[in-house]
Amino acid sequence: MAHPAAGDPAETPVAVVSPAGSTQDAHGESTLTVVVAFGANLLIAVAKTIAAVMTGAASMLAEAAHSWADAGNEVFLLIAQRRAARAPDPSHPLGYGREVYVWSLFAAIGLFAVGAGVSITHGIQELIHPEPASNFGIAYIVLGVSAVLEGISFVQASRQVKSAAARQDRDVLEHVLETSDPTVRAVFFEDAAALVGILIATVGIALHQVTGSAIPDAVGSILVGVLLAVVAVVLIDRNRRFLVGQAVDPRLQGAAVRALLELPEIDRVTELRLEFVGARQIYLVGAVDLAGNMAEDDASHVLASLERRISATPAVVGATLSLSEPQDPGL
Repeated sequence: MAHPAAGDPAETPVAVVSPAGSTQDAHGESTLTVVVAFGANLLIAVAKTIAAVMTGAASMLAEAAHSWADAGNEVFLLIAQRRAARAPDPSHPLGYGREVYVWSLFAAIGLFAVGAGVSITHGIQELIHPEPASNFGIAYIVLGVSAVLEGISFVQASRQVKSAAARQDRDVLEHVLETSDPTVRAVFFEDAAALVGILIATVGIALHQVTGSAIPDAVGSILVGVLLAVVAVVLIDRNRRFLVGQAVDPRLQGAAVRALLELPEIDRVTELRLEFVGARQIYLVGAVDLAGNMAEDDASHVLASLERRISATPAVVGATLSLSEPQDPGL
């Protein structure tokens, strides 16, 4: 089948009309994105924990909790990719693709509970029982190094997102929210939140140093927690949508209809449902009017052949086609 220019075979149902080979590349790039983020967050978490103990700054402790939560999340995301990549079997004929959303959901809940919970709780405690901080220079050095490492991870995530967004004629934020790959979405949002959190913590600690009051530092800790809570809620909601059955973008639905109509065996498409069953994996159900006036047995063979051809493309885990009713309008 010919493929529309706006399609991304690694991400969307347009894969049914695209050359094979890019889905595996996209999976490998997502794994690299998670590995880079994990390495950066692990180093940052250790450094921030040491700095939090040495300085006593509430914002630094919040940032340490943030980084430990992010590092733990990357472990969940790596597990998600490994388990979702298992081949279909008799008990799971469509494969295990949706496991990526289950484990990504666990990661988002962990970010909410550990990152947001610890940061907000400690900030409130610091407001009630303020304690002076010290060794501000150490805090600034650790935050600066953290910003560099988080920036490296964010650049990797952004590079992958921008490339995929350009192929689908979307802006970056739209693609991050709509992509079927939860690992890319999680790393992108976590790294963006980490950079903003570092800025908040730096301002809070600086105001603590200048004013001698622990209140700005405590407020900074609370703000970091609120930021993480917002990100976690967004990630939880997106994973929930894909778990219960997320339909594809209408533009891509239209592209798939046009591609099917280019097949010489098909005269009309009267129904087409495309649902994500994993990251860059879809299941196709449709009703078509075949060319010519075939006998029932011949039509059955043609439909079976079309299903096999569609299912053989990288992003399609299965296809079910039936004959259209004569009175049904074409799409």
